[in-house]
This record gives sequence, C-alpha cells and structure tokens, in this order.
Amino acid sequence: MGCFWGPQLLFDRIEGVTESYVGYTQGNVANPTYEQVCSGSTNHTEGIQIYFDSQVVSYRSLLDTMLGHADPTTMNRQGNDRGTTYRSGIYYHSEEQRQVAEQVRDEVNAQLAAGTYRGKAEGREWVAEIKPAVEFWRAEQYHQKYLQNGGRFGRKQSASKGATDDIRCYG
Repeated sequence: MGCFWGPQLLFDRIEGVTESYVGYTQGNVANPTYEQVCSGSTNHTEGIQIYFDSQVVSYRSLLDTMLGHADPTTMNRQGNDRGTTYRSGIYYHSEEQRQVAEQVRDEVNAQLAAGTYRGKAEGREWVAEIKPAVEFWRAEQYHQKYLQNGGRFGRKQSASKGATDDIRCYG
C-alpha cells in the first residue's frame, strides 16, 4: 500500500468506516513530525487510525481489504516505498482483534505454503507485525484526506462509500 494517503482513501470508501486519520505509530518519539519519521530516527511507521461501526463492517473485512492491497510477505517495503517507515503491521486494540489478526496470518501462511496466495511463490511467509497498538500521533493536517482533497496536482479523488475508481497516489 505504500504511503498512507492511498490506504486512507481506500478505507474511507468502505461502508461502516466512520472516520480515519493518517499518522505515525509504533515509534519512540512523542508527537513526531513527518520529517522526523521519514528520517528513520523515530522508529515510527506510517499508519491509519480507523474508526468503524462493527454492526456494518467487521474487523476481519477491514483486514481482508488491507491484504487485498498490501503484501504481508515483504519486510519494510510496500510498492515502491521502502524503509521501516513503510513496514506492514496490524496494531490491535483488543484481545478479539489480536485473535482475528493471528487467524488471518495463519490462513495466509497456509495459502503461501500451498502456493495459492495471490500468485506468490511457495516458501514465502507472513512478516507483517501483529502488535498491540501504542500511541498514535496524527500526521500534519495537510496529510489528512490528502487524495480526497486533490493532492499536489489538485485532482480530487472520490471518498464516496462504494467508490471503485482507481486510487492514484501522488505526492
């Protein structure tokens, strides 16, 4: 999935997602800036904090959406974005969420072992983190809803529920 702008737009399109924020998590500096996080010195990863109505969309469904767009078998890389800032992770808020995340990981590993997971070669395995969520620091305001607001080229992208047009990520 790479940078956090595309995933935020992807999740905002899902019925039942009530709010989302992009930011930084799992690091060791309070309230880091984008520049600090990008330097790699804070150990943060770019992330998305998602609020959802579990009566409308399940946590499992949100994880399945994530896995449809991110590769849990690559370490510190998503798409063209590389480094610990772009590591994949699921940061859970409850024991139930932890159990669901671990179940998904086990299912993906079984598919990887069988060579049936999204065309991946046999022998690869899940490397994405599954850890308790720690402090989430919201990114600077200009990062929030970046693609929906047009990004640097001023081309707004739809965050309407159910939208299926391609997400174009540009900085």
